[in-house]
Amino acid sequence: MSTELLPPVAPDVLADAVEQLSARLRKKLDAAISGCADQASATAGRAVEVHFGEDATVTLRPGPSGTVTNAEQAVCTCLLAPRCLHRAAVLGAAPIADGEGDTGGGDDSGTGKAAGSGTASDTGAGPEEPAPTAPTAGVAATVVTPAALTAAQVLAATALWDAAAEALSAGVTAGGAVVQAELLRAAHTARLAGLPRAEAAALRVVRSLRAARERSEGQRLADLTGAFRELLVGTAMLASGSADTDAAGSARRVYEQGGSLRVYGLCREPVLSATGYGGVTTHLVGSDGAGYTVSDVRPGGLARVKGAGSASVALGGAVLDHAGLARGGLRIVGATVSADGRLGAGRGVSATPLRGVDWSEEPAAALFTRPVQEAMAAVLADGAPEAGGPGRTAPSLLGCDVEVIGAAGDSVVVRVAGEGPLLRLRPAHPHPELPHAANLRRIAEHPGLALRVLGRPDLDRAATLRPLAVGPVPGASATLRLPDAWKGRADLGYDRLQGEHFPRETAGSADCGPVTAGPDPLAEAPLWRVRRLLETGVAGGRRAVAEAGRGTDAASLSARLTRAELGVAAHLAQALTTEAGRRPRDTFGRLTDPSADAYARAWLASAVHLAAAERSLVAASWS
Repeated sequence: MSTELLPPVAPDVLADAVEQLSARLRKKLDAAISGCADQASATAGRAVEVHFGEDATVTLRPGPSGTVTNAEQAVCTCLLAPRCLHRAAVLGAAPIADGEGDTGGGDDSGTGKAAGSGTASDTGAGPEEPAPTAPTAGVAATVVTPAALTAAQVLAATALWDAAAEALSAGVTAGGAVVQAELLRAAHTARLAGLPRAEAAALRVVRSLRAARERSEGQRLADLTGAFRELLVGTAMLASGSADTDAAGSARRVYEQGGSLRVYGLCREPVLSATGYGGVTTHLVGSDGAGYTVSDVRPGGLARVKGAGSASVALGGAVLDHAGLARGGLRIVGATVSADGRLGAGRGVSATPLRGVDWSEEPAAALFTRPVQEAMAAVLADGAPEAGGPGRTAPSLLGCDVEVIGAAGDSVVVRVAGEGPLLRLRPAHPHPELPHAANLRRIAEHPGLALRVLGRPDLDRAATLRPLAVGPVPGASATLRLPDAWKGRADLGYDRLQGEHFPRETAGSADCGPVTAGPDPLAEAPLWRVRRLLETGVAGGRRAVAEAGRGTDAASLSARLTRAELGVAAHLAQALTTEAGRRPRDTFGRLTDPSADAYARAWLASAVHLAAAERSLVAASWS
């Protein structure tokens, strides 16, 4: 179903339209949605019309922002309007507009996380800014206690939990427009109550539900499972009343004064999200080792991704483009920095170009001299609270020197220098029009090649790195030979490696046999059975989990987990299947406990334990 012509619709507008339908019309809503988008046609201005035979025409007139934000902007000519099936179907077929503001935990595109060895909290002070002094004797330091959530916020979070639990119980098969509308209604209430992070998590679930029901290309059931886990964890914390206002997120991305900074480019990363955004993020490192990013991500597709890589940097009048900044530097006066390391472009910000630094020079060299096990432990520690929680962001960048061993499937197997662990290099972005995969295939053809790699660890796979840029290893003979204009590094998402960039002594690997990627503790552990059970619940709902618990597969699952000394996982999986099948009824066959609350809690307990167990196995694979 193509929705390119239909403008985005605010969640509350769609929820209101579905709520006004009668029970009879709600049963017909999903079938009406499936065909109406193809009947859309543009008219004068920015209006869009959808014809339903000769009797009804729905017209959407988005506002100046290009979004349908109120009910008056969606009208139908039939006699039942506005409580008609036609209007609700068109609104249900249109894309869902983004919630207002920032979630506090990074955006969908994954561009907000700071790179480098510094964490987000390290980026508040630049190297030329005086360090804060300790309190003098006799002066008590001020301790700021985070404010508690209000009663309205707790009620809104509870309503969102209930809606999310019902959506999880329904699954993809029964999670149609009515279920999605209830979730959108609760998400809108959460936004009004000041819970933007919870609203953003709910919108991600609804979008993933839609994509799964439409069988969109690139949609993964694992992504929807993770979205449900994130939403349920966040709302459970908020609904308990024990969380503080920091867990609610912020309505706007907050930029604080960072003083004067000197930042140096590391690499560019193309951004192409499933929600229709495209652009580039340039990763930088400060002279104090802290990580920063400059992003140019806007609505657009692949063409915008390619163009943004050489677009001008909108930061304090800087004359560099992103390609130049990735290999150069900036001196920024009056810098503004968000909590996740993103540099702002306020009116008081001015920037002048600096000479870039090679990866063998400080401060960039610190990324590659740190032992990879120690660096990965720091990455996992930074992301540990977010393993199953709200606002999970992309991990920090990790650098290391490696030796290429060869190809293993779609991965490149390398060994970290100094008898380090075996790693798998996988494309940072799978889109065939981006050169990530092609560059890795060329690298795999040169076993013995010494390579300096900068990438993002894949926290969902054993010993896997998603490289963003590569460069030659200083002092190595069999290493890359890059053009001088590239300043000693190749951005794998924009630059294309050619045969002339590789030494001759590493060529001719086509005759080499298959390469063993080394042990994979994630694949060897029977935790994949728990993952399959959880994904079965997301796809088929509560009934599918109950059916899975009735056959011999349930006993086999428990036995295999117990033999692998994963007794807690076995207990939680058994509790999930038991709760899924618990549907007590009265004498007349009516459910005495129709709530999905207990089922959602059992599913969430198993999902959070699985995420923690897999994270432990990933950590072990890097040692």
